[in-house]
Amino acid sequence: MKIYVLLLCFGILVSGCGQQPEGPQPLVVGMELAYPPFEMTDEKGDPSGVSVDMAKALAGNLERPLEIRNMSFDGLIPALKTGSIDLIISSMTATEERAKSIDFSDPYLHTELSLLTSKGSGVETVADLNHAGRVVVVKLGTTGDVYAKAHLDKATLRVLDKENACVMEVVQGKADAFLFDQLSVYQNAKRHPDTTEAKLASFQRESWAIGIRQGEDELKAQVNEFLEDFRNEGGFEKLGETYLGEFQKGFRELGIPFVFDPPAAGK
Repeated sequence: MKIYVLLLCFGILVSGCGQQPEGPQPLVVGMELAYPPFEMTDEKGDPSGVSVDMAKALAGNLERPLEIRNMSFDGLIPALKTGSIDLIISSMTATEERAKSIDFSDPYLHTELSLLTSKGSGVETVADLNHAGRVVVVKLGTTGDVYAKAHLDKATLRVLDKENACVMEVVQGKADAFLFDQLSVYQNAKRHPDTTEAKLASFQRESWAIGIRQGEDELKAQVNEFLEDFRNEGGFEKLGETYLGEFQKGFRELGIPFVFDPPAAGK
């Protein structure tokens, strides 16, 4: 009888331990940590950059611990749709095609597609590329990839899965141009001044937004409220000062509107 009572008490204790309240679920954010200064790793190998700091601020606002999952850019939407991640914060352009399978927050940043060209190629505008014999390189799954397939059917198109690989095609003279966003084109031309040129004239305006699984209306509303408050409180200006000071100065000297300059997001 005593053994039965002891076992009964033990069972109640075990059951009670299993029912203790759990803490808030982590906010799992997917991004490709290979796109500095927005998504990258620091000297210790930890996630760093504009998007990382924004994700930290968002998780803090939602009072949830943050988990960042590093994955290839073209794997982000499948991971979101299957529930492996809660959000995409990875410099992703909100396009009509992507919006067929996922939702997007309000835009938080604008950018433009432009060209990194090989020196001596004679390419000045994107129209110069749509000719037989021209070689164009793009990163898999990006809006540059989509644009080239839709508009540059006469050129030879090379689709690679890494930005650095695309840049090296231009550096080595294997491609006439790389289609990518203005900030990255500017940055890569600075790194390779002897072999490349930045043609920053825009041929497609784009807006970046946070990717959200369809049907997650409450989370979408929370994200949009955060973005509005973050902007009003000067959060984007601080990120610009921390990570993008050099680029802000360079763009303004060239007379090009910068990504965080008004009227950036939401327009």
